[in-house]
Amino acid sequence: MKLPDLDAYEAGVLSADRATVGRALTLVESDHPVHHRLAQELLRRLGAHTGSAIRLGITGVPGVGKSTLIDVLGQHLLELGHRVAVLAVDPTSGRSGGSILGDKTRMAALARDDRAFIRPSPSRGALGGVARKTRESMLICEAAGYDIVIVETVGVGQSETQVADMVDCFLVLMLANAGDELQGIKRGILELADLIAVNKADGDNVLPAKLARQQYDMAIRLLGRKEPSWEPQVLTVSARTQAGVPELWAGIEAHRATLEGADRLAALRSEQAVSWMWRAVQDELSRRLRTHPRVMEIASGLEAEVRAGTTPATEAAVALLDRFSGGEAADDQGLNRASPERGELS
Repeated sequence: MKLPDLDAYEAGVLSADRATVGRALTLVESDHPVHHRLAQELLRRLGAHTGSAIRLGITGVPGVGKSTLIDVLGQHLLELGHRVAVLAVDPTSGRSGGSILGDKTRMAALARDDRAFIRPSPSRGALGGVARKTRESMLICEAAGYDIVIVETVGVGQSETQVADMVDCFLVLMLANAGDELQGIKRGILELADLIAVNKADGDNVLPAKLARQQYDMAIRLLGRKEPSWEPQVLTVSARTQAGVPELWAGIEAHRATLEGADRLAALRSEQAVSWMWRAVQDELSRRLRTHPRVMEIASGLEAEVRAGTTPATEAAVALLDRFSGGEAADDQGLNRASPERGELS
């Protein structure tokens, strides 16, 4: 296996060479142990060139218009002189493992501009639709000089906490007349929101969008503030007519200024780094457990017994963990071993 030249990768990322940035992101996303170590070294080298970008997370249910709005917002930001990177996380099929990865087609105008970089990544089943390596990918983009990094989540309604824990500003897109005003609102999502935008506020939807804005505004006032210094804002926006897009960006800038003015931005990112550390621990433990020789010896047998209903899943999990940690509790309890002498499960 030919190993990447980290010197070339470092130089290419810092010079904003798009091909090298793409290869660096592929390295970061790789699950190969050698690539993982190389990626960590590359991130260490690039560390001094990260941290200055605005990190924006955008979520919302499928069909709310996330990609279209990002396309329009991104063009607005390019006109203001910014460089924009978009990390668009696509859902991964639990059956085939495949992803559509079609965000470049949904952000056609932005994808054609050399000042923008769009990276579709498969979620690989990560909770909340956030790819496992998204945060590391953000750092690569920042080192390449993209001063605004947008993370678009799948919006599958699981746990958007993951994206909120890696961005400065968390934007939730809503729709009017979607049947979920107030009674159907996912409170947990709104509690994470720094900004709420009612999208598709155009044509016959203008008045319903204004009504929805009032309802959401009343709803978030009943919730506790995520940041003491910032009161979440509710806006209306239309990706089709671009109405409200400048106001949306002004809200994002106001949020950033408020965090900096209250000395909260650095503290927030420090908290996120600790959270990232523990998630990395979980990912690495899971990887090591699944590839551990002693675990692999009994894994297939346990899976078969769990499928057959002869061993509870929780007991099987304990057996696997005992094997991984070097304990013998699984064998002592006889969770998955048939005893030939007794002709029964021991």
